Amino acid sequence: MTANKRVLVVDDDAVIRRLIRVNLELEGFDVVEAVDGQDCLEMVVELSPAVVVLDVAMPRLDGLAATTQLRSDPATADVKIVIVSARAQQADVRRGIEAGANVYLTKPFDPDILIKTVRSLSDDEPDDETSAG
Repeated sequence: MTANKRVLVVDDDAVIRRLIRVNLELEGFDVVEAVDGQDCLEMVVELSPAVVVLDVAMPRLDGLAATTQLRSDPATADVKIVIVSARAQQADVRRGIEAGANVYLTKPFDPDILIKTVRSLSDDEPDDETSAG
């Protein structure tokens, strides 16, 4: 499978990782799992995923810190990032976007929306000027 269809799913909850993995694999994505932000940072350069889907609340390194570090490293600055978190307050969403997430989805999430989001980001073309509004 090509790298543009590879997704790194990062969540400390094995059930959530499996749910996301199964849904994305059914859509043809190559999914790799990591258990926290530190694992994500260790795996992302080698894997070159098109999209990283990550939780916020995780041990060792949370999703916001991982997002900030991904954005600050030239080798990973362009990776697409989707935060999927139970932290659903407007301030939480704002922090996620300010950290560098492309999209912030709240749990519980609709798997179809997640799939559509990941597909859109993985197929992203720089000259695409369509808008969602």
